[in-house]
Amino acid sequence: MRYLLIDRITDWKADEVIRGMKNVAMSEDFLEFHFPKNPIMPGVLLLEAIAQLTGWLVAASSDFKDWFLITKVHKCKFYGFAFPGDRVEFEVKLIPGTEKDKIIYSGIGMVDGKKKIVAEFEGETISFEEIEDANEQKRFFKLLTRE
Repeated sequence: MRYLLIDRITDWKADEVIRGMKNVAMSEDFLEFHFPKNPIMPGVLLLEAIAQLTGWLVAASSDFKDWFLITKVHKCKFYGFAFPGDRVEFEVKLIPGTEKDKIIYSGIGMVDGKKKIVAEFEGETISFEEIEDANEQKRFFKLLTRE
């Protein structure tokens, strides 16, 4: 099963920052069991959404030659829950001064201006062609950014 956890990319600047959002819908299958009669978006999926948004930043910045994979989470703190009906707004920034072989990012997820998750993580890039068709993903990126 694959979750696409970014519904829209609102803006981005190559190799620096990207912002996007996830609308948490009551129909999401992960809410059925997390938790019964008290649905919340799992924290690990908030982190995955940040990772996916980072992937889009790396892909768009490299003309869809590379994708980002998290290799290590340095810090991750949760501040509250994301419930059905919430719009989680994410921002990911490259931490200045990081080296090409050790790329470090910071990410935040907020609902109505209130922090839900803050993370600092590092990763590596892989060839985009290893995992996806670049042309299809360029079209999908244009949809996400409303270009």
